[in-house]
Parts: sequence; C-alpha cells; structure tokens
Amino acid sequence: MTALEIARRARACLDGDGLARVVRERSSSLRFAANRPTQATAIDDVTVELAVVRGGHVGRAATNRTDRGSFARCAERAATAAELATTAGAGGHPGLRVDAPRAGADGGSRAREAQPDPDGGAAALDTAFSVARAAGLEAHGIWTAGAVEHAVTDGEQANEERTTDAFFKVICIDACRKRSGYAALAARTTDALPVQELCEEAARKASTDREASELPPGSYPVVFEPAALGLLLATLGKSALNGLAHAEGRGALVGRLGRQVAAPAVNLADSPSFPQGLPRSFDAEGTAKRPLALIQDGVAQAVVHDRRSAALGGTESTGHATAPGGSSYGPLPLNLVLAGGGAADVAELCAPVERGIYVTRLWYANLIRPKETLVTAVTRDGTFLIENGAVTGPLRDLRLTDSLLGMLSRVQALTAGQRLTSEAEFYGRRHPSGVVCPAARVGSVRFTSGAG
Repeated sequence: MTALEIARRARACLDGDGLARVVRERSSSLRFAANRPTQATAIDDVTVELAVVRGGHVGRAATNRTDRGSFARCAERAATAAELATTAGAGGHPGLRVDAPRAGADGGSRAREAQPDPDGGAAALDTAFSVARAAGLEAHGIWTAGAVEHAVTDGEQANEERTTDAFFKVICIDACRKRSGYAALAARTTDALPVQELCEEAARKASTDREASELPPGSYPVVFEPAALGLLLATLGKSALNGLAHAEGRGALVGRLGRQVAAPAVNLADSPSFPQGLPRSFDAEGTAKRPLALIQDGVAQAVVHDRRSAALGGTESTGHATAPGGSSYGPLPLNLVLAGGGAADVAELCAPVERGIYVTRLWYANLIRPKETLVTAVTRDGTFLIENGAVTGPLRDLRLTDSLLGMLSRVQALTAGQRLTSEAEFYGRRHPSGVVCPAARVGSVRFTSGAG
C-alpha cells in the first residue's frame, strides 16, 4: 500500500473533525570511526498518526501497525485524549482541514528524485578512509540516504509526496596533535554529494604542523563557513521565527515586525521549493507550503505558523506544522534560505580582517535568553586565526556567547555560493530539513571563554 492508501484507511476509523498522517521511510545509514565502519542500519517502516479535535482540543495517537484493528485502537486513544482535555474548558484550536492539492505541484503521486542507492555508502566510506590514511589521519562520520512518502488526509482532501535525501559528514582527526577538520553536505540524492571533495576539505583542516594559538575572551571579526552560519540560522528559526513564541509574547520579534533587525545584506526566507534545498509541498497538517519572506533587506517581515499558533495570533497558518494540531514547541521553518552576496569565496571574506577568527563549525548551540536571541555555542573541528587578511594557523576552540540578531545586524559580506547544511543524524524518524546559506563575515562576535 502507498502512504496515501494507508492514511485513507486509518482516517476511516475517525469520527468528526480529524486527520490521518502517514510517514513511510526507507533509508540506509553507515557510521564510521577511526577509518573503519562501526554501524550499518536499514529502515523500512511506517508511522501512522491520528489526530482529532473535540471542543477545540487536539488529541493524538500513533502506531506503526497497518491493520484495521490497530487503526481503531489508535483512533480511540486519540479521541479519548481530546475528550479528556475538554474537562479543562473549551480550547481554541480551529480544526484540522487539509488543503486541496495545488495544481501543478510536483509532489503528487510521483517521486521528485530517483531512489537513493544504498551501495553508494560503501564507496563513500572507502574514499574517506583512503583520503584520511594518505594524510596520516583518522576519518569519522556518517553517510545516509533515504526515501520518504508523506501523506495527510482529513477524509475529503488529501496531500501526498515522495522525496529523497542524502547526507555525508566526515571529520578527519589527527589524534597525536589533537587536531580535527570537518566537512559535510546534504543533498536530494547521493550522486549530488561530492564525497572526494568533502574528504579532502576535512583532511586539509586537520593537516597542519603549526601549534594552535590562543585568543583571550573578547569580541573579534569572524568568518563563518556555511555549516556554522546554518546552525545559527536554524536556532533563530526555533526561537524568534516561531509563531507560537511570537503569539504568546515570548518571541524576539514581538513588536519588531516591519523594523530593521539585521544588516541590509540579510535576506532570509523559508523556501520549500528552492532548487538547492530539500523540498516539501505541505506540512504535518496538510497545509500547502509556499515561499515566505522572513527578513528582507534586514527588515523583519513575518514569523511562521501552524493552525494552533495562527489561531492564537489571529492569522492563518503558513504551513509550518511539525505535528497534526501543532507540537508543544510550536511551528518551525524547515526550509530556510539565506540569499548569497557578492564575495567570490571565503578568501575574499577574510581579506579585510586584520585579526579575527575563522569558524568551520559550531557545536551545542543553546539559547540562554530567547527573547534576546542570546545563544551560546562552541567552535569545533576547524577553528583558525585570521591575520592580515589570511588564515595563518589553527586556533584553540572558543565559546561564542552573543545575540543571533545582533550577529546578523553585524554581517558585512556574504559569499555568492551557498551550501545545504543540515544536522541530519536521524536518530529518530526521518524528517529531513536543512538551511541553504553562504559563508559570512561578521564584523564583531563575542567570545566569553576558551573551550579546548
């Protein structure tokens, strides 16, 4: 059965206002460490989620069984949860209605891309091990590829799509010198992953004979690679651009829509059909997704909504639900795209910097004060000193503590080229997402301590 056929059978077990959502995943993952494979997994599974609305409250239940009896029990649990919630009084959820399929949308009933080839993983690992050994390094990382069918129906309207995605991450480590270098890329298919290039990039960052320098805490000019900038933008998406936080008065853009919040060079949108991104036609509630400008020429334009947050905010869903009825943490922009600038490459970004920091990657980004977008994160796997316009040697890792919007307001230049960055480890169900962004030079970033 297709995902849509399963969804229709499951929805038939629901009474009244409700929907069925089905995610069917076929995927392969290969993890590796110290130049050898360490774990191989293959998944072929279905998740069926039923959601119902009773008195403005949503109840949900899920199963991965596809027989009618399991659907009936799942529907009963969802209805019971919603009905129990009504004892607290009337709720404000506006109901679950799936948008009609958009004319010309290419999600429909056919795959957007060819199925990923699991055999490509073995070749990718061989390349990683070969490049690392030639440089006297150890390769660690993950290769993964998947195909996902997604279907949502309310019993009358239905949406479905099939998408594919792939991800390769490699960290080359010099255990003796305690150096490491990182490179990664997400793509729609495995043949779009430049494995050799990524492995060589990671090896170059780890292969240096110079001793690592140290910098005291302070504010420095920084050149962020796309992986580092992408994590910061994803963190902004979870906080300031989250419509639930905004509607509840917790968001950093409350009272600031229509105002300058970033440098004029910053143009950030949620673009679900951007060619370089991972496409999505609709969200977990079956609401059609369309391009949405979030920050344009540095001016805040919008936040994202699901049906629940839209009802609280007196507006309409923008198609950003991550669960039917809305998740507890609110809607998320999962297809962020930051427009590129005029710099040819990172060397051009570094050229004006007399003394600064080059950051490959950030780790453990955590919001300290969401209302201020104050974030802390640690540099990792390729932090370098910039002197007189050039990267001169490795730098001990530092802890960044600064405002996300503050850093965006200090963006001085962006590369024209962009990368699809992702934290695609997939320890749970496969819901691929990523941020397409360039590298950036930020005039001043605050570092509060060393980190290694």
